[in-house]
Formats: sequence, structure tokens, C-alpha cells
Amino acid sequence: MTYDQQEDQEHLVAVVGMAGRFPGAPDVERFWENLCAARETISVLPDRADPAHADYVPAYGVLEGAGEFDAAYFGLSAHDALITDPQQRLLLECAHEALERAGHGGEDRPVTGVFVGAGNNGYAEAVRARIDELPFLDEWRLRQATAPDFVSTRLAYHLDLTGPALTVQTACSTSLVAVHLAVQALLNGECDLALAGGATVVPHLPRMRYTPGGIVSADGHCRAFDADSDGTVGASAVGVVVLRPLADALADGDHVHAVIRGSAVNNDGRHKAGFTAPSVVGQAEVIRLAHEVAGVDPEQVGYVEAHGTGTALGDPIEVAALTRAFGSGSGRNGPCLLGSVKTNIGHADSAAGVAGFIKAVLSVEHGIVPATLHYRRPNPAIDFSTSAFEVSGTTRAWPGDGPRVAGVNALGVGGTNAHVVLEQAPPSVASAPVDGRQLLVVSGRTPEAADAAASRLADHLDAHQNTHLADAAWTLQSGRAHHAHRRFVVADGTREAVSALRGRPSATGVGALSDAEQVFLFPGQGGQHVGMTAELYDGEPEFRRHLDEVADAVAGPLGLDLREVLYPGTEAERLVAAERLATIGVGQPAVFAVQYATARLLTSWGLRPSAVTGHSLGAYAAACVAGVFSPRDAARLVAERGRLLGTVPAGAMAAVRLPEEEVLPMLPAGITIGAVNGPGQCTVTGPAASVARFAEELTGRDIEARVLRIATAGHSPLVEPIARRFAEVVDGLPRERPTLPVLSDTTGSWADPEEIRTADYWVRHLRRPVRFGEVLDTLFGTPDRVLVDVGPGRTLATLARQHPRYDTKQAVVRLAPHPAEEASEAATLLAGVGELWARGARPDFAALHGRQPRRRVALPTYPFERRVHLVSAPPQPGAAEVSSAHRGHLPPPASATPAPPATATPQTDTEAAAPVRPAAEHPRVLDAVLGAFTQALGYPDIDPHDGLFDLGGDSLTATKLAAWAAASFDVTVKAADVLRSQTPSALATLLQERGAASASAKETSA
Repeated sequence: MTYDQQEDQEHLVAVVGMAGRFPGAPDVERFWENLCAARETISVLPDRADPAHADYVPAYGVLEGAGEFDAAYFGLSAHDALITDPQQRLLLECAHEALERAGHGGEDRPVTGVFVGAGNNGYAEAVRARIDELPFLDEWRLRQATAPDFVSTRLAYHLDLTGPALTVQTACSTSLVAVHLAVQALLNGECDLALAGGATVVPHLPRMRYTPGGIVSADGHCRAFDADSDGTVGASAVGVVVLRPLADALADGDHVHAVIRGSAVNNDGRHKAGFTAPSVVGQAEVIRLAHEVAGVDPEQVGYVEAHGTGTALGDPIEVAALTRAFGSGSGRNGPCLLGSVKTNIGHADSAAGVAGFIKAVLSVEHGIVPATLHYRRPNPAIDFSTSAFEVSGTTRAWPGDGPRVAGVNALGVGGTNAHVVLEQAPPSVASAPVDGRQLLVVSGRTPEAADAAASRLADHLDAHQNTHLADAAWTLQSGRAHHAHRRFVVADGTREAVSALRGRPSATGVGALSDAEQVFLFPGQGGQHVGMTAELYDGEPEFRRHLDEVADAVAGPLGLDLREVLYPGTEAERLVAAERLATIGVGQPAVFAVQYATARLLTSWGLRPSAVTGHSLGAYAAACVAGVFSPRDAARLVAERGRLLGTVPAGAMAAVRLPEEEVLPMLPAGITIGAVNGPGQCTVTGPAASVARFAEELTGRDIEARVLRIATAGHSPLVEPIARRFAEVVDGLPRERPTLPVLSDTTGSWADPEEIRTADYWVRHLRRPVRFGEVLDTLFGTPDRVLVDVGPGRTLATLARQHPRYDTKQAVVRLAPHPAEEASEAATLLAGVGELWARGARPDFAALHGRQPRRRVALPTYPFERRVHLVSAPPQPGAAEVSSAHRGHLPPPASATPAPPATATPQTDTEAAAPVRPAAEHPRVLDAVLGAFTQALGYPDIDPHDGLFDLGGDSLTATKLAAWAAASFDVTVKAADVLRSQTPSALATLLQERGAASASAKETSA
């Protein structure tokens, strides 16, 4: 069998993700580790092993944390979590984890279907027994929270899955039938991705009596196919797999654990001894049909994960059916190995099929067949001598050569049989090599979850040093939901990533979950230096393309190639380039070139500004990005501007750390204010000698002043002689209405879209002082804006952070290092992208990887913050208390009783007629409302200003609260009133107002 034929791939389905909880294993990795180590993870129950309880099975496959759940993550209140069947809750968490493990946990996943099932675990009866203690619970809501009907649709709702959502119930074969149905839905085009699996979670351990010849084992061990077998052992487990058409999975870089070649489902009908009895005919037929669909011969199958319950009736019939389907095996090179996961974890009922399926997938993937425990000698009722099978009593390598093929068998009480044929995945295409630093992102609903996610990722990368870091970055970027609290690191390898993640990864508080409003800030001249953006020019084709565009546009006017100035080769060339770059005629177009190319690189990564502004020279890059000038025209205009400024008398500029009003009286003749960068930061401009002398005088008076690296007196009277020529140049260029808002650095306010197209605007901009401090006043007027210093250098980011209205909650992002920093330009830019993401931006991560093909890799999933939500078991007559030794396997049950209700005494006419006061002045009403919220939502410490939806409430909760309020206060209250009020405080005020109005109406009528 090969995978190189497209028509073959179109009928195959890939297993691209798996998640589960099993006895002794909180995840699939530990599950596989236990299997390979031949560990039995069934828990011994000492209280049932003593002679007084000899008729009870003394063991069970206990699931740790069966009552725990992260309700807040899925938007459920504590009350809803308490009444919801743990099977549904754990299926929800495992489905989420499986999607993340598959790299499809983000919002852009393909159309996804859900095919899952769960058993009857008695939880509904436990809740119903305490329904009087839950006054906001009625039978309909209880059924919604516990009935198997809603298992699949609950997953679809909370995970926002829009494909088919089907709940499957075929007893012990449920979850393998679910896999079959998911495969069919994928092949029929009903969905593009599918979740399949099942759960059996028994939070209150069942007391199973042993009956000789029955289904359960007397001593709590399952001995499948062995001569001493006498039954199985119950277990709780959850398993979910993610399936996708193979062609799609390979094309999209999914990790393929194994391939489903074919599957089949049937029922025994009446061809058996009774309803609960198995049938050789039915089982053999479903296996034969699955082989036919898969296009395999039985001789190609090297391993079968059997149903293997260890019962006196079931095992011999199953092997007889397999033998009928496979034949005697006389033409085989070796035996087909046979195994059963039930010997390790017990019989997980509705989850049994998917547990065996996951075991078989891992066996096919790793080429290892784990031991079937307790197998010593064959059951005498099974004729292995005339079959193709041999029980795998020890962990061993996969038998034979060639592609590994396995079968998975599942049988349900009532006769629904399922069989799936798995094959080893095709060789994966290697991902593009890791090239440079990578941006690794993690997030959480809470700061603690975000920190835990960073820590778990560090541990994983430390344990898997050969992880392809670019693939890991891609998986985190595209395959995860991005929550409000965000952390990121930029790293050049796994060791650096581990160190950064364990150190202090860059973090934010609550990030905006909608598109961040980014304002690009373009600085003026002064930050330029030889070699600036060389890393970007060499490593980013999009940056190179746009810088080349500018360099080609100004090569004629400048008489040189900007690229030779920016990126010289030899040391001698660097010295010449530095001299040229220091001139205004070359320095200005060089700064424009790198700013424009950087902005275009950012937009190619999906980081588009909502507004732009500039500082002096930077205003031209801002106008170009806003569409006022074309790139070619803007580049030529900047070059001509630089040439004209180079013709004015020698000038200079100096920064003075004083307010404008204090500097003005001190200015000597010929020197003016060139820029006001903030309340205490000015730039003076004028003749070079005068500026230098003035700066020296100020320094002598202990006033901070320094001459800038700008060889001209910009924004001073010295530029007036060139104004007319400059106006003619602007007039000769096409100018368009801006497509983005432009914040003028001449006025500090938003530029008029028509005025910015005029030559007069740009002449005034050339002559008048820069008012960047007022620009920052305007920008900081909207706190959610993200200010992005496009560089070079970090001048504007520094000015923004020094502004009095700046605080650390506001985002100011720099994209380039300071010329004096020994920092990587690419790393600084990537860290800037990380900061933008952390503030709510949505980068195009595929573009960030240069559209290179990347593969999804398995990484740690979301660190749920679980709490126990469990109604205690209803008392059983004569049942002994579970021993403290067993209590270690399940968390102690939380009280099902919410806080005592606040009694709402009916209002008297006198009380109702009192003047309306704020709810805070009516503690009795507010306390009653708070008590109702506590009862309805399950949280004991609700604040009067907490929102209903924030606490996990919904429209049904609002309906219940409205009915309570109407009955308690004898006023008309509807669900819409509660939904509009949202908070207990607002609802209390509403009740007080309506009570007063009702009382007044009664008085009037009287």
C-alpha cells in the first residue's frame, strides 16, 4: 500500500490529534508510557477486599480528578458546573485539548463535526436527590445538564464547532462507532475536521457485586484470553481523537499519527443466544467488511486491539469471529498479535473503544505492541492453534516488515459491532529549515494561567531539545486561541527559548481581544547610522523589495545608490558611507527608505495602522503610507527636500530639557524653537555656531542641552529662501486624499484630508515648529491606542514614555534598536510584533513565516485552572463508607448546598412608598439579590457590581432570577430586565424603583 496516488488518499482519513484521561494517566503520553511499561493502573479498593464485602469487586479503574473542572474557561457558572455531568465536562476539556494537540485550537479551524457518546453514571440521580437544596434548579435544566442527548451539542456550543454534532449510544462500542461515523462524515464532505470519542466517568464509585460466570472479575484483574480469566473490571476514562482527510492533513502540515484505511459497523440481529450475547457471525462480518473497505488482506494486519473483556463467553466468541474473518493464517509470515487495553485500565464502557483505538494508533505510530497483562496460558475455550493470532503477553517490537497495519475491534451489548483498520502514516515532508529567531506566544484567561502556559512550554522544550522551533512557533501562533493575558519570547533555539520562558517572558495585563488601534510614528532625522536595517534587508524579501523601490527612485537625483550607503562592504566603504549619511541630502532619503520599507513589511504581516503621524522628516513617510504621495514621488520629494535644505546657511539643532515658555525668553537673536516634544522638552534651531554656543551656555547653568546630529536649521527662518522652490516641487507631484487619518506634527491635531494635499501645508510644515508634544496629547487621549515607533532608533518611543500622560498600561512599541545597542534588528522587530500581538493585534502569522510551509507539532495544551464541582453521592442503604485509602483517588466531594438564601420579606405599602434611593442604601433588597445570585450561579462572594455573564450566567439564569424577583417582591420583572441590569446592584435598584412605583399606584387608586 502506498500513499502517492491522489485517488487513494481521497478515501483515507488521518488521525491528527488525541487527548484523554485514563486511570493512572492524566494524558495520552502517560497512558502510552504505562502501556509500554506493562503497568496495571486499576486501583485496589481495600474496603471491598475484606471478608465482610467479599461479594463486591475490590477494584476499579479510578480516574483522578473526576469531579474537577475549569468552569470559568468555558463560561459556566459554578452552579452550572456543579449540576453538569462530569462526563460532559471532561469530554469538553479533552475535546479542547485534542484540538490544541492537533494544532487546530484557534478560531480559524476548518468546519468541525462532533461525534461522541457517554454512559449512564448516576450523576443525574445524585443531583436530583438534592434538588431541594438548589432552588434555582428545575427538571428541565437538570436534564439539559446530565442527559446524554446533549453531550455532542454541548461540545459544539462551547467550542464553536459548526459541523454535524451527533451523540452516539451503542453501549461498549459507542466511541469506536463514533470514530466510524466521523470518518463517514469526512468522506461525505459534511465537515473538514472531526472530533470523535467518548466518556465513562463515574464520580461516585459503583458497588459491583461479583456473580460467578458474570461480566466482572472476582479479584479485580482483567485476564483477557487467559485460562484464569473470569471477567473484567469497571473503569472511568475519556478519549477524544481529531480526524481529517489525509490529503488535507498532508497539505496543511498536520502531524499524522496514523491513517484510517477503512471502518465498518453492523449489528448481530437475532443471530445469537440472547440480547446481551455476542455473535460470531456478526463480528466476523463487520471485520470482513472493514477489510474490504480498507482494501487490505488479513495477512497485512500485524496487530488487532481486541474488545478483550476477559469473560468466559466473550473472549472465545471474539477470537472465533476474528479467525473466521482472518482465516487460519497459513499464508502469513508470522502471527497477528492480539491484545486488550482492558487488562491495563479496566473496561471503560462508552470510552472503551476509543481507549483501544488510541492504543492501536500509538502502536502503529511507534512500532511497539504493548503487553496484554496477566496472560500466562491460553483460555482452553479458544483454539489459537488454528488461528492467525498470538496474544502479546510482553511488550515487543512490531512484527514483520512493511507498512504497519492494525485492526481495532469493539462490541456493544445489544450487538452493535465496530471495526477500524489503521495503517502507519506516510513519511512526513520535512519542514522548512529554522531560519533566525522565532516568536513563541502563549496566553491564558488569567495571569496565572498565562504564566503556567509559559512554564509548561519551557518544560516541554527542555525535554524535547530537538523540537523544530519554527514549527513550534507556528503551532502556538495558528493553532491556539489567543486569550486576554499574553506572554511571548523571541528565541534563536530551544535552549534560549527555555531560558527566556523560565525567566521573565514579555507580558501584558489584559490585552484587547479585538483589533488593536495601532498608530505608526515615523521619527525624523538623527537616528540614522551605517548598517541600519541590514539584517532586515538580507533576511526579509518584502523589506528588500520596498527599499529597492525607494533606492531606485532616488538614484538619479542623488547620484548614488542608497544601498551602498546603508550597507557598505569594506571598512573603507563604511567610512565613506558614514560621511555621506551624515549629510542632510543623503541622510533624509535614507531614513525615509528604511521607514517606508519597515512600514510595508509590517503591513505585509497583517499589522496595518489605523492612523499615522510623523516627526518632521517622518511626516513624509506617514503621508506616503496614508496614500497622499506614491512611494516613488515621496522618495523624490524627500530627496529634493534634503538637497534644498543643504543649500541653506549652515545650521544646527539642539535639544533643551525645559518647557517652551521658559526657553523662549532665553533665546538669543537668530535662534528659534524648532520643536516642542513635550511639556519639558524643546528643540532650538538656528545658525550652527549660535546653537552650539547657546547649548554650551545652558550646560554651564546646569540645564541639560545637547546638539543633535542634524546638520541643518530645520523649522527656522533659515529655510524661508527655499520655500518657494519647495512649493513648486510639491505642486508638481500628484497628491491624493489620505486613506488613513494623519495626525499633523505642525498643529498637534488631525490633518484636514484636503489641506494635507496642498503645497501650502507642506511649506508650513517645513518652516513651523514641530508640535510633537501636542501630538502625544492627542494620542494619549484614547488610552487603548498602541503607539508604534517605526524607527530607526527609538526616539519617538522614548518621547512617548517621557510624556506626563503616559503610564505603563499604555502600549508604546519600538521596532528598532538604538544605534548604540548591541541588539539584533530582527529580534527587536520580532519582539515588537510580539508586543503588538500581546496588546491585541492580529498578525498574519503565515506571512511572518514568509509563507514557508510549516508543520504542526504536539505541544502542551491549555493549563486549566480546575476546581472541584461535585454533588455528593446519594446514600445507599447498608453501604459502608469508602475508606480513606480510596479517597486519594477522587477529590473529596464539594458541598452541593449553595450559600443560604437571603430571605426577601414582602414589602409593606409604607416601605414601597418611600423615596427611591440607590441600591447601596437598601441593603435588605441588595442582600436578597446577592443571595439569589449566589444560589443561581454558585459563587459565595459575589460583588454587587459583578456582571451576570461574567459569572457564567445566561438567558436561562436570567429567566430564573426574574421569576424569583417577581415572586419575592411582588413586582413585574422579566428576563430582559435582568439581562439589561446584569449586576446585582442594578437589579436591586430596579426592584426598588418598581416597588416604589407599584406602591404609589396603589395609594392613588385607594
